[in-house]
Amino acid sequence: MEECEHCRHKERSDKEYRDLINRLSRIEGQIRGIKGMVEKGAYCPDILIQVSAVNAALNSFNKVLLANHIKSCVTTDIRAGKEETVDELVTVLQKLMK
Repeated sequence: MEECEHCRHKERSDKEYRDLINRLSRIEGQIRGIKGMVEKGAYCPDILIQVSAVNAALNSFNKVLLANHIKSCVTTDIRAGKEETVDELVTVLQKLMK
């Protein structure tokens, strides 16, 4: 795969890839479940509880992805002298904590 200078790609291990995809598939299923609840006229508090569960699952996904990013990309870039990666990480963290 040819990369431009502005594009960044992450090579993931098979295990990391499968874990992330499995998490996203579960979240996707939860979203479909919520859509079905709305379509069937489910009671609002029941829907809100399911939405809360999806938010928790997305937060968990973010934690795993962020940890993997710090352990691989960030540490590799710092070792290579790419200090701008720290600024990028700070920006990402600020967006996550809105």
